[in-house]
Amino acid sequence: MGKPTGFMEIARQTSTELPPEERIQNFNEFHIPLPQDEQQAQGARCMDCGVPFCQAGMMIGGMASGCPLNNLIPEWNDLVYQGKWDLAVHRLRATNRFPEFTSRVCPALCEAACTCGYTTGSPVTVKENEHAIVEYGYESGLLTACPPPTRTGKTVAVVGAGPAGLAVADYLNKRGHKVTVYEREDRVGGLLMYGIPNMKLEKQVIDRRVNIMKAEGIDFVTCADVGGSTPAQDVLDAHDAVVLACGAKQARDINAPGRDAQGIYFAVDYLTSVTRSLLDSGFSDGKAVSAKDKKVLVIGGGDT
Repeated sequence: MGKPTGFMEIARQTSTELPPEERIQNFNEFHIPLPQDEQQAQGARCMDCGVPFCQAGMMIGGMASGCPLNNLIPEWNDLVYQGKWDLAVHRLRATNRFPEFTSRVCPALCEAACTCGYTTGSPVTVKENEHAIVEYGYESGLLTACPPPTRTGKTVAVVGAGPAGLAVADYLNKRGHKVTVYEREDRVGGLLMYGIPNMKLEKQVIDRRVNIMKAEGIDFVTCADVGGSTPAQDVLDAHDAVVLACGAKQARDINAPGRDAQGIYFAVDYLTSVTRSLLDSGFSDGKAVSAKDKKVLVIGGGDT
């Protein structure tokens, strides 16, 4: 705890956002990060609690509390405050394979569990501290390909290139196994690629990570529908082990009058059509489901 009085002296400050009239001109991310010195000051607000609920990742009263990855949050908050960015990258990477994803799309259960939030009404900016750390890691050249020094001679197939598939592929590759990831879509990423809009997670962020994984020896096979166009037996025969990380593609439907009417879409199908058209042609192909000049009813108030 580099500054014991930090949470009393420093107000919570977060990134700014582009004005709505600017952000609607494109599908780019619209948060403007704090300058590095201001981000470091935010790290000083961490109280380094004796019981760090922010990193607990447990169920309390039937509700999730804290980081499910058990990130070492008080450690790297303090390192950010001290300006020890290299070490902060190291400690963040100790528990989180893909902090560039979580720092953009995670719902920040850590901040909901932050003791500083309970005592002052303003939790530590954990998510933005994490974002600053990982982007510093890339900009400074700390996050580069690191192939395993030896190989076990074993091969593993991972079916599904979403966040779970990417994570298991990364862990297995780091342990020296030869990993091949099979993905039914034309791009790697699963819901990261097609289920989360570009303004929340720009797709070059995914490509940046996937390129590192390729350089570390992981193979990716796209347009491979295992059990469909790609026979499952062929995959089983070609590998010593198979990990299924297929995701949940079946949407939750409702049985209501008029359900079969035209113009009703599952949310992920809508998001997929928009992102695919954006990436393929900048919307010139006309394949995106358009809501322009229409009245839209959304059923469901979750993140999607």
